[in-house]
Amino acid sequence: MPSVFLPPEWAPQSSVMLTWPRRDGDFARHFEAVERNFTAIAVAIARHENLHVNVAQDAPGLAARLVAAGVPNERLQVYAIPNDDVWARDHGPITVLRDGKLLHLDFTFNGWGGKFPAERDNALTGRLITVGAWKAPVESVDFVLEGGAIEVDGTGTLLTTERCLLAPTRNPTLDRAAIEKVLRDKFGVSRILWLKHGDLLGDDTDGHIDTIARFCDAHTIAYQGCEDRDDPHYADLAAMAAELAAFRTAEGKPYKLVPLPLPAAMHDPDDGRRLPAGYANFLIINGAVLVPVYGDAKNDAIALERLRPCFPGREVVPIECRALIHQYGSLHCVTMQIPA
Repeated sequence: MPSVFLPPEWAPQSSVMLTWPRRDGDFARHFEAVERNFTAIAVAIARHENLHVNVAQDAPGLAARLVAAGVPNERLQVYAIPNDDVWARDHGPITVLRDGKLLHLDFTFNGWGGKFPAERDNALTGRLITVGAWKAPVESVDFVLEGGAIEVDGTGTLLTTERCLLAPTRNPTLDRAAIEKVLRDKFGVSRILWLKHGDLLGDDTDGHIDTIARFCDAHTIAYQGCEDRDDPHYADLAAMAAELAAFRTAEGKPYKLVPLPLPAAMHDPDDGRRLPAGYANFLIINGAVLVPVYGDAKNDAIALERLRPCFPGREVVPIECRALIHQYGSLHCVTMQIPA
């Protein structure tokens, strides 16, 4: 059997991938605001490592604008690639080390269980190899999986949610045991921790783990809390916190748990639907942690204060993400790191 290892997010990275919003896409009504949001993310990433950007059209024009905004030209690669949407975490590759060599795993992406068009996004990772974006090989995997659905700690543990990975719209012919076998084989993990609870209203991913609970290191989990008993999230997030408290590390010790506040409620201006804003959707990069904030002065500050001690040696950088959340995702959802 080959040796397989999925590096945790805090492992050294070679780049971070973004898929740029389309003016005619889902963000059309908020395009200028969301492009500013993406530019801020791009500049913050490029201060620390290489930036890989997929764009549906006008790649030279976007490259020039990013350089003008402060992205060093030598750290920027832009590729003209057809795409449906911006959520690189879910349509990008999940990159492992197999026998010590990088391998991009290209899982099937079906638009979060057939909710949205996904044909171009599903083809994106494979198309990137044809334009020379990847030095490492790409391996297609006949299994529906989004990167936002899994968290690993680098020591053999994978954290996920039942609502997402066991959803009948993902891999309906496979039971839990079969799904666990795929995860063990493809990522080299030995333990899988399943959360039954944890749901942000407005989330259309069926409960991605990266919106609710994140490894900061092999012994620490930051999670989305809720202190307001009148908030509709309270009971379910409290149940999730109890589940996390019952989990043990591979050494049999409780995890250090870091609760994050829930931002003040935000709603879709058209239909009033609550938007799934949360602080667990942060991105760890070389030398920094980028944290989504939402114009909630009190809770933004509390979230940053609680996350700083979790990442010694890394700068904790707030990134305004009110534009992103209008399409029900946030900072981690639009990024995919490529390990070194």
